[in-house]
Amino acid sequence: MDKLISEILAQSRSAELRQYVENLLLEICRVDTSPFADVGLMRQAESEVFDSLERELGKLPFAGARLERRAINPDISRHPGYSQLYFTKTAERPEGLSPQQTYEGRSNLLYFVPGKNGVEANGLALNAHIDVVKPFVPPRLENGVVYGRGSCDDKGAVVCMLTALKLLAKVLQENDRQLRRNLLAMLVIEEETGGNGSLSLAMDKELKKLYDSILVLECCGNNIHPANRGAVWYRADLQCPGANLFEMAAFVYEKLELAGRAIKAESRHRLFPQRPVQTCHGMLGEYGEHPSRICGEIAFEICFQDEINEEAQSLVEDGIESALADYLALYGDKSKQTDPNSGKPKVEKHYDLHIEGRRMLCHVHGSSGHMGSIMENDGAITKMACMVRRLFRMKEQLAKTAAGAPEMQLHGEKPGSLLKLEGGQGFVPTHHIDEIMRRMREAAIEGAASYLHLADIDKKAQDCVDMSYDKLHNAAFDGDPDSPQMRNAIAAGKAAGIWKEGQAVSGWTVSCDSRLFAFEYPDMPVLTSGAGLLQHAHADDEQVEVEELMKSIAFIALYLLNEAGVCPKTS
Repeated sequence: MDKLISEILAQSRSAELRQYVENLLLEICRVDTSPFADVGLMRQAESEVFDSLERELGKLPFAGARLERRAINPDISRHPGYSQLYFTKTAERPEGLSPQQTYEGRSNLLYFVPGKNGVEANGLALNAHIDVVKPFVPPRLENGVVYGRGSCDDKGAVVCMLTALKLLAKVLQENDRQLRRNLLAMLVIEEETGGNGSLSLAMDKELKKLYDSILVLECCGNNIHPANRGAVWYRADLQCPGANLFEMAAFVYEKLELAGRAIKAESRHRLFPQRPVQTCHGMLGEYGEHPSRICGEIAFEICFQDEINEEAQSLVEDGIESALADYLALYGDKSKQTDPNSGKPKVEKHYDLHIEGRRMLCHVHGSSGHMGSIMENDGAITKMACMVRRLFRMKEQLAKTAAGAPEMQLHGEKPGSLLKLEGGQGFVPTHHIDEIMRRMREAAIEGAASYLHLADIDKKAQDCVDMSYDKLHNAAFDGDPDSPQMRNAIAAGKAAGIWKEGQAVSGWTVSCDSRLFAFEYPDMPVLTSGAGLLQHAHADDEQVEVEELMKSIAFIALYLLNEAGVCPKTS
């Protein structure tokens, strides 16, 4: 065994393998596997990536290995873990596509490696996802770093999985050895939109006979976790005749933020001592690309009744500056933090304010990324809401100027009868997901009530807010930090150089497909690991260091060696 470990470590450092990783990652990152309203485009992109992966997996010298594109089971729509696909509504089908229509001709890719006893005995599984979030960013390689959408989350992990299998197969073949237990590799779709690809596999009881533990690969900074925090995406539809829905939204955001802070304060769990409980407002109207991607840019208009005079302009500027000071006191000033990659401030300036006739146009700037990195980044929607609330409370003062009291609205959008808000709330196993959803709903209604009271509108707040959670709704889970699988993973991590002696075991501060397997099979060990930093996932400059990928490859290969065991090849 020591000889095999030494050879895996030596070959994982080869220039040839590194070149292989770079080329394959660039190849699959060139394919845009983000969500599309046209499911046919998704089907085509997924198949193109699977073609590349099948080509490479088909070359591996594992005896008896086989590939399968296993169709997505539309019955997942009956499972409580199912997530509605927010991108399926079209003008032709206003009610959205059915699960059968959504998944027709679409699949996950499976790779089976039989152990000594054949495919009927339990073994272990790997899982990584090929889908990404919008907007698409073409890949490039610079100074040992692969940039582009999916490089970090999660195509880098896909390439690590495949390369670890390639490395392991080569070393076993050279030493006339084979795996003692079976191995199942899962390459899945739709993790980013809620996990329906992995859900289809987790529900597959026949497939479950092939594995009794699973390692899910994500951008964990090459840490190893037996637990995940949870996340739920909310959608709040605001409707109220006679009300300014944009102004109402600012007060809804205030109460959602307060609820999120209360949930964080209550969150005490041994595997989550840092309390990774984030509130992210990803989309407002047509602004933002994804509920769990921090909105980095938004603009609103302050529309006056008459020409804007110096007094009105000065009051607005003072109000915005005062609101900004309050925001920065709570969330920190990211303009004073430098991005380590570009050398530029995270936020070069917080806003731009221009006068255009009878309106003032305010562009609010933030910095984007995964919702899990919101404390390192800057949510433009939250910042904007602080400004709008302050200006709303100044209407009486502004009305005394010659310009008159203003109304506020999203820039580029005409006020309508409905305004849509979408975002995410993180939580740890301290709270049940049902409680999180209840508290977020109550907070949104409380925010609407605050606005209605201040605006002197006689409406019931609960009639103005339709709060739903049809999309991603991931419960938090905690596993055994001292399971045999965790001990094997730590041993592999130490050998690969990703785990330090005395390092504390913790839960991952993000939610992913791990929880689907953990809740479907509560007694099964579920681990999460992988290269890439969370602050780079979903970001405009998404990236991963190739050196970190190489460490992850060595770890995965060694973990498989520890977990599956080896024996002489049978003739």
